[in-house]
Amino acid sequence: MFRTAELQRKLPKEHYQQQVPPLREELLMLQMELRKAKFPVIVVFAGVDGAGKSETVNQLHEWLDSRWLITQAFGEPSDEERDRPEYWRFWRALPPKGRMGLFLSSWYSTPILDHVYGQIGLAEFDERIERIKAFEQTLADDGALILKFWMHLSQDAQKDRLRKLEKNPLQHWRVSKRDWQNWELYDHFVAAAERTIMKTSTGFAPWKIVEGYDERYRSVAVAAAIRDAIRFRLDEAEKASAMGGGETGLRAKPPSPEGNGEASVTVLSRLDMSQTLVKDAYSANLKRYQARLNQLQRMARDRKVSTILVFEGWDAAGKGGSIRRITAALDARDYRVIQIAAPTDEEAEHNYLWRFWRHIPRAGRVTIYDRSWYGRVLVERVEGFARTREWQRAYAEINDFEAQLAERGIVLCKFWLHITSEEQLRRFKEREQIAYKAWKLTDEDWRNRERWADYEMAVNDMVERTSTRQAPWTLIEANDKRYARVEVLRTLCERLESALGGGDAKPAPPVRKAVKKASKPSTAKSIKES
Repeated sequence: MFRTAELQRKLPKEHYQQQVPPLREELLMLQMELRKAKFPVIVVFAGVDGAGKSETVNQLHEWLDSRWLITQAFGEPSDEERDRPEYWRFWRALPPKGRMGLFLSSWYSTPILDHVYGQIGLAEFDERIERIKAFEQTLADDGALILKFWMHLSQDAQKDRLRKLEKNPLQHWRVSKRDWQNWELYDHFVAAAERTIMKTSTGFAPWKIVEGYDERYRSVAVAAAIRDAIRFRLDEAEKASAMGGGETGLRAKPPSPEGNGEASVTVLSRLDMSQTLVKDAYSANLKRYQARLNQLQRMARDRKVSTILVFEGWDAAGKGGSIRRITAALDARDYRVIQIAAPTDEEAEHNYLWRFWRHIPRAGRVTIYDRSWYGRVLVERVEGFARTREWQRAYAEINDFEAQLAERGIVLCKFWLHITSEEQLRRFKEREQIAYKAWKLTDEDWRNRERWADYEMAVNDMVERTSTRQAPWTLIEANDKRYARVEVLRTLCERLESALGGGDAKPAPPVRKAVKKASKPSTAKSIKES
């Protein structure tokens, strides 16, 4: 694979001087065009030490308008980064649409280093490579242009480069003891790099191997490849727009999901909506579970176990009331409630998961999402805000996202609060008559009722495809608000007790025994049935 890179290609100075001015002009013009485009450009630099990765990035900053470049270099994770899943820092650093992001020491560095130094075996190395592929697939599916450059040197050329840097009084600081250790393991790095490139050079995120021996050749080769890729993507977008397939900015016509709006048997239709809890029992259980939750969260904070709660459900199903009963039991310093509405301009310029990655809590803290990433397969699906291929691939993207949370040890609880159409209508009318609740009722709430069957089918698909062993859905019968609030608290306490090994106090007895049933052997759904 690296045979051609052993040739130590050079670009004569006169050829370099001829090629650079028009190349720089083309790049600048494309950068201005890119600012209006509906996709970001992600450029990844990897390769052997001393092959010119940093110098190439610096050269691009000199040739382009730095105001529209975002450069990210990742070293050892900070304490803040260690508190979260590995990809948290990469998601936060992604460029918005119309911008170019240059990444040094990116998501490839740690897996390769860990494998070369024997910290992970081949099987785990391959698993981490697959995670990278899934990450890049998600970005590419959302429109990102991904370019990856492996900057290469032969072992002898790398040795010469490191020695020259050491002798230079202004550059010697760039060579560390670790660089020489890496050089001694050159063959191991090449083997790991070949395996990585073979598995991750895809049609949507290809690798280009660039010989780094000659800085003139290196700079022109990278810049020309970036120019050609952006030009091709912009031309393709222009053709698609001319043919009527481009981005118009208009809302798509709402599709009719499977079922065509007709009533059918779903996971929601099987719930026992007669569940109730009398006032005295509610008060007693509420205090009991709030006290237990306070204990468990203090344990979780001490053990640095984070919690993420996801609340989805029908309009007026009681999500806000349930959230308030949870936060009443917690220290305000330990939690955040994130209310999800239509994306802001900044959020709309990124992948839809970006805004959720930003709010992953630090170790020992709690984040509560009032609405969540499931909007992609619910409202965006039913109302036509997402194309069919976008919401269909979102199930796998969401499962991968949640798997990363679970692997980090985060306790993830997902609640769907279910009420009947009749109960929703009653609550809507009640809200109209109560001044401090009237603001909650909007024209959109009434419109959503017209597509109740479509939403119910979307919920059914959501539960079937995203209720996993590590992130099961809990469906709450919420016609009775008291019952729903206690069930939410009970379930949360149960999940925390399991994650913490039972804690140091006896768990409170359940209000009722829940029967958990998985429709498939590979999933575990907290679906309550009588």
